[in-house]
Amino acid sequence: MTRSWTIPDKARVDPVILGTVLVLVTLGLVMVNSSSAIVALERYKDPYYFVKRQAVWLVLGLVAMGFATAVSLEGLRRWTGPAVVGVVVLLGAVLVPDIGRTVGGARRWLPVGPLSVQPSEVAKLVCVLYLARWMADREDSQHEAWSNYLWAMVVPGIIVALVLVEPDLGTAIVIGTVAAAMLILGGLPWSYLLGAASAVVPVLVVAVASAGYRRRRLLAFLNPWADPSGTGFQMIQSYLALGRGGLVGQGLGQSTQKLFYLPEAHTDFIFAVVGEELGFVGTVGVCLLFVVLVWRGTRLAFRYPEPYGAYLAGGCTTLIALQALVNMGVVVGLLPTKGLPLPFISLGGSSLVVTCLAVGILLNLSRRASSLGAIR
Repeated sequence: MTRSWTIPDKARVDPVILGTVLVLVTLGLVMVNSSSAIVALERYKDPYYFVKRQAVWLVLGLVAMGFATAVSLEGLRRWTGPAVVGVVVLLGAVLVPDIGRTVGGARRWLPVGPLSVQPSEVAKLVCVLYLARWMADREDSQHEAWSNYLWAMVVPGIIVALVLVEPDLGTAIVIGTVAAAMLILGGLPWSYLLGAASAVVPVLVVAVASAGYRRRRLLAFLNPWADPSGTGFQMIQSYLALGRGGLVGQGLGQSTQKLFYLPEAHTDFIFAVVGEELGFVGTVGVCLLFVVLVWRGTRLAFRYPEPYGAYLAGGCTTLIALQALVNMGVVVGLLPTKGLPLPFISLGGSSLVVTCLAVGILLNLSRRASSLGAIR
C-alpha cells in the first residue's frame, strides 16, 4: 500500500515538465490555427472554428491537469477499479449504432452536447493506472508464474479487443505496447514477453491482411510513388511539406500544402505543417521539447521512492513518448500511416485532455518526490 505523507509548503512541481508542456500546448494552438483556418473557412465559414474548439478543450485539459496534480495517490488507486469499468462501458457504448458516432468509417466517438468524446483515448490512461496498481500490489507477492502476468493483461486485453472492433488498430497497438513496457519495467521476464509476442504477432498480421485499407496503407508506406494520386498521396504531400520547409521554413502561416493538398493537416499530419512553416529548426525544436519531457518523466520514474508512483511515472511518460514517436515517424515516412495525434499539438479534444491528465499525474508525483528530497 502506498504510504501517505503530508506535502510541505516548500514542495513544488517539476518546473521543467510544467514549462515544457506549456510551451507545447501554446505551440499547438498556434499550429492548429495556422493549419486549419482555410479548411474551417471552407467548411464552416469561420476560419477560427477549429482553434476555438481546441481552446475550449485546452481549458478543460488544464483544469484536468490541475486536478491530477492535487489528487491523492490513494484516491487514484481507489478509483482505478471504477475507472476500468467505466471505460469498458464507454467503449461498448461506442459500438451501439444509435449511440456511437461514425467518422471516416470508424465508430470511435460519443457525442456529449456540442463536443465529441473518444473513449479509446481515456482507455490509454486507464490501462496505465490499472497496471501501475497491479504491479505495485505485486511487490508484496512472491508469485512470478506466467499465469500471474496473464491475469495482469486481462483488462488491457479486453480494452484492446473493444478498440480493435471500432476499428482502431493504431490505438490498440499503443495500448498493447505501453502495457508491455510497463510490465518490463515491473520485472516481466523476457521469455514471457517473447511468448506473448508470438501470440500477438499473428493477430496483427490477420488484422492487417483482413482489411483492404490497411493493406493499401502498408503498400503505400513501402512505395508511396506507386500510387501517387491514391494511397500514396498523403505521404507524398507530407514529404513535399517537409521538403519545402528547408532549414528555417516558409514562415508561420505560409504553408501551401495545407491548402487542401495535405489531408488531415491540422490533426494527424500537423507535424508536416510545422516542418513547412518553421523548417528543420522548428521540427528539431519540437522533438527536443518531447525529449526534455521524456527525460524528466523517466528520471522521476527511476528516482521515485515508492513502487506505485514509479510505475505511474513510467507509464505516463511512455504513453506520451510513444504517441509522439509514432506520429512523427508516420509524418517523416518511417512508419505506416496511423491515425494517432501528436500530443499537445494536433487538433483533438479527448487526446489533449487525457494527455494533460497524464502530465498532471507526473507533476503530482514530482511534487511528492520533492517533498521527500528524492528529486531536486
